Amino acid sequence: MGQSVSRDDFIWTLTEQPHMSRREAIVKKYPEVKKLFGVDPSLKYVVSSMVLFQIFMCWLLQDADWILILLEGYFCGGIINHAMTLAIHDISHNTAFGNKYPLKNRFFGMWANLPIAVPISVSFKKYHVEHHRYLGEDGLDTDVPTTFEAEFFTTSPKKLLWLALQPFFYAFRPLIIYKKAPTDMEILNAVIQISFDFAILYFFGIKSLVYLLFGTIISMGLHPSAGHFISEHYAFKEDQETFSYYGLWNLCTFNVGYHVEHHDFPYIPGRDLPKLRAMAPDFYENLLQHTSMMEILTEFVMNPAMGPYARLKRKPRVAQEFYGNYQLFEYVEGFLHHIGVYRLQKFAGNVFDLNNNNENKKLT
Repeated sequence: MGQSVSRDDFIWTLTEQPHMSRREAIVKKYPEVKKLFGVDPSLKYVVSSMVLFQIFMCWLLQDADWILILLEGYFCGGIINHAMTLAIHDISHNTAFGNKYPLKNRFFGMWANLPIAVPISVSFKKYHVEHHRYLGEDGLDTDVPTTFEAEFFTTSPKKLLWLALQPFFYAFRPLIIYKKAPTDMEILNAVIQISFDFAILYFFGIKSLVYLLFGTIISMGLHPSAGHFISEHYAFKEDQETFSYYGLWNLCTFNVGYHVEHHDFPYIPGRDLPKLRAMAPDFYENLLQHTSMMEILTEFVMNPAMGPYARLKRKPRVAQEFYGNYQLFEYVEGFLHHIGVYRLQKFAGNVFDLNNNNENKKLT
């Protein structure tokens, strides 16, 4: 049923991603762009108010009718929870507290994660770094669909189903494409999130928890907010790898629509990306751009040239790495040093001869 897509493979390219060279050119021509680097001082307040608002909504809806729960989940909670996923995206670039305080940013990401009801913050950061560094590279960029997705979701009805299932593909695709060992921060993220979910369930009931979960899942699938998943890197024009969206949804998505600008300068906060475009218009005005999320989603479903195969791919430059960065280990080790655990261990070793050093001396 429905016209099948015209592509039977990804768009393989031998060129490097364009963002690094454009970044160098912009900095050379407009050195004042460096003033935009750094922290968004309003981010922590905006995010915190959204987290508290969602907790308030859980209290408000605890005895509501199920139909109202689903409607609020789509039109209110969905928009806010999707915005929180994009706040986490911004925070993953350390724009809340700056690059000098990575741990503060990670914990703040967990705070932003709470209304989403599923632990994603730390895992997103882990894979998103690879997306920027190895854009489109096979086996390294998990934003690119799997071959199964591209070969199965080939007609308009199937592509519509694929859009509805986006939250599940984004959750499980990394486990297929690029397996990584869970880190200490991911485990902590999960513990904090599950504890929060149980607290919502205990104090407000199942309806409030469903409100959060439904809002998260639906807003990442068949929802205008999710249009950016398609607008960012799907090849609406074959010689262009990244696309920007300039429309009203940027007001509630932390300007994620300014995606070309974001890949050019990942450490400029989302709030200041419009300033970047205004500062260097000659680098962006000639690129294909989007203005409507609904048009993006409609064209993706109905146009046979569009589908999961409509992505640029490259051969990988480096091998996959299974083990990640264990941020808490250094702090735990430093704390143990501070309270004298290692000195006590050394003292006990000398007193009780744990390594049998005295016995070895006698034998020699």
